[in-house]
Amino acid sequence: MIAPTIEIHEALARFQELLAWVVTGHEVILTDQQKPLVRLTPVKTTSQPRVAGLHSGMAWISDDFDEPLPDEFWLGIIG
Repeated sequence: MIAPTIEIHEALARFQELLAWVVTGHEVILTDQQKPLVRLTPVKTTSQPRVAGLHSGMAWISDDFDEPLPDEFWLGIIG
């Protein structure tokens, strides 16, 4: 579905209507002299809270992660 475009001065007069439209999941593009200016989109919220530690053990960090890089790295020497 193509998002409707509305001139910014008209949008100010129809703000409540535009909010109702966006809250139902639609996008609206506000224009100024027919040039796109702003896109109003609904905020997507998660239906479930985030769970700490859900993917525990899925990644790791090397023991030397924060060690200085060798000079060869900075000099661009490959080998």
